[in-house]
Parts: sequence; structure tokens; C-alpha cells
Amino acid sequence: MRTEVSFTVAGVRCVGYLYLPAGSSRVPCVVLCHGFSGTMDRLYDYAERFAANGLAALVFDYRSFGRSGGEPRQVPDVDGQLDDIREAVAFVRGHERVDPGRVLLWGNSLGGAHAVTVAAGDPGIAAVVAQIPFNGFPKKVEGRSTRDALKVMSAIIWDALRGKLGLKPFYIPMVGRPGEFAVTATAEADRHIQTLTGGEEMLWRNSVAPRGLLKMMRYHPGEAAARLTCPLLVCVAADDRETPLETTRVLADRAPRGELRVYPGTHFTFYTDLTFRDQVVADQTGFFHRASAAV
Repeated sequence: MRTEVSFTVAGVRCVGYLYLPAGSSRVPCVVLCHGFSGTMDRLYDYAERFAANGLAALVFDYRSFGRSGGEPRQVPDVDGQLDDIREAVAFVRGHERVDPGRVLLWGNSLGGAHAVTVAAGDPGIAAVVAQIPFNGFPKKVEGRSTRDALKVMSAIIWDALRGKLGLKPFYIPMVGRPGEFAVTATAEADRHIQTLTGGEEMLWRNSVAPRGLLKMMRYHPGEAAARLTCPLLVCVAADDRETPLETTRVLADRAPRGELRVYPGTHFTFYTDLTFRDQVVADQTGFFHRASAAV
């Protein structure tokens, strides 16, 4: 059963969907956190799979993205997204079908970093799954020349300055072909967005205010991982170039109760390969059930 829900953060309405398994008893609930410029429609399949396995699941859009309010649009804000997740957790803890002592966090890419960070400050979180999580930018971005890197950095600084002055954001594409001006410009990323469908449910837009990348340069979720009191499962791809294994595994290594699972494939395999996802979600569901049973 899927129900549209909403909650308010700093006077702005966040919109999402709550998926509930059959029955009337209180159940554990997974709060799913999307990535840098993502939207909740990319996570519907995960939520459906969790609900089919007895877990409630909440997906939602951060402020200024998708169906949630907030102006200007398409502006990623690390601190703001962390607040959105905290309010999402508070919302499900107050729901009649959710066991407030068994709230779980799941995050993808930047959302994985957020899930770790929020849980580090909330000892009531029962467990965390961080999937292909952000833990700092790679030293070398695949397919990006020094000239292209300087161009993106100029856009970041220009957009940040416009934000300080209260001006309209300077938007750039999130994904482009190799050599194009975009946050991520690789052939695999471009192939991925060419396959995106959804009709009226398609919320994602290939446009983002790059000022958010400036904050990410100083964002270190590995420090938060060391403070986690709950179990952490980090799911990564062996050939990931966007969130490389050498940086993501640090989260599992630093967490007192961290586990690492490495799967064959790349960053985008988690988005595109549904058969691959069967195994990933089975592993994550088993982890969540074990963690919530131990609470």
C-alpha cells in the first residue's frame, strides 16, 4: 500500500510516499535518502521491495527538488538535506504503523553519506545502509581534463556568488556526454539517463545549481561513521569511478559495527540492472531484519 504523505521543514512542505506492508501491526521503517540531484521516483522500486519483505518504507524529495516545495529549484544544500532527513525520521516515528524504536536509514550516493551523518547524531536509529556512498571526491574525475575541471569550478564559484547575492542560480547539466559541460560527463552516465522513463512519475531533471558541490568539498562522512552506535552496511561496486571503492570502504572500516559488501559492476549498475538489484536488496533486507530484531 502506497500513501502520499508530507511533512514540513523550516516552513517548507516535503512530499513523499509511505509504503506499508500488509497487516495492522507496527513494523520497522526504512527512510530512503536520494542523492545529490536525485528525486524519489528513482527509489520507488527499492521501497516496493522493502515493503514486500515486511518493512515500511518512506521515499521523499528534498526541498527544492521533485514534488517538494522550496525556491529556488534544483539547489542541493548538504545542511538542508540533513535537516530534511531528520524531519522525515521524526515523521515516521510518529506514524501509527511504524515502530519508533526500529527506524532504519538507507541512502544512495550523497544520500548514503547523509544517512551515516544523521544516524551518528541520533542513537535511536536502528541501522544504516549506505549504497555507493559519497565520501569525498576522487582525486581524478574520469573523462575530465584540467580545462574541463577548471570550467566546472568556475561555475561552482559563480553560482555560489549568485546565491550570496540572492540572484537566480546558474544552472548546469548534472549529466552529459564525454567532453560536455556537466557535473558528470561520462558515456556510462549519459547512457543511464537516456534510459530513464516514468511519464508523469518522472521527477528528475538534468539541471542543478552547482553551488552545492562547494559544501561537498568540505563534507567528511567518514568522521561521522566513527561515531555510529548502530550497525552499518556499506554496499559498493568494484569498478565504481564516481564513488570509488578506496573512499567508500573507509566508512565501513571506521564504523564500530561496519560491514562492507562489494558487488561486481560500476556506480550505475545499481541504477540500471534489476537482476543485480535482486541480490543487493536481498542482502540489505536481511541486514535490516537482523538489526531491527536485535533492538
